[in-house]
Amino acid sequence: MSTTQAVPTMQYDIDPSHSGAQFKVRHMMIAFVKGEFAKISGKVVFDPANPAASSIDVSIDAASINTREPQRDNHLRSADFLDVANHPTLTFRSTKVVASGKDAFEVTGDLTIRGVTREANLLVDGVTPEAKDPWGGLRRGASASTTIHRKDFGVHWNSALESGGWLVGEDVHITADIELVRKA
Repeated sequence: MSTTQAVPTMQYDIDPSHSGAQFKVRHMMIAFVKGEFAKISGKVVFDPANPAASSIDVSIDAASINTREPQRDNHLRSADFLDVANHPTLTFRSTKVVASGKDAFEVTGDLTIRGVTREANLLVDGVTPEAKDPWGGLRRGASASTTIHRKDFGVHWNSALESGGWLVGEDVHITADIELVRKA
């Protein structure tokens, strides 16, 4: 007779003070400029025994963008880029979760930027075991990454360079480092 117990599905909240979403994009076709979003929230349902029953629902405050250059940040908030006045939130909602290795998953979902929704594939890795925090919660962490094409989301603004090429690259590399918390 087997004595193994099924691991229950666990429901977590994203801890916004210990989580972040970062991005990088080519500037003048020569170097990457990096930025982050300071306000991220959401929920994760995790079933390690049945990853298909897992889900991710993330919201990012688009106005919380920070590239360490206020003038650039204001331009990125404008209608040329994120258009935060009309689209204040970026979202990701998973539609499929598949295990892809030890503590790693391929997550497919709907990414919405500027009101445009496209399918995106996240590589989630480094999923840590739960650890008890000093306040009685159970925590775990993970990292996720993907690359998107900004024009797919209606972000077309650019400026031609005199030497050829463009001021802003089309590919946006996105990473997120997430800390999750659930009640013990």
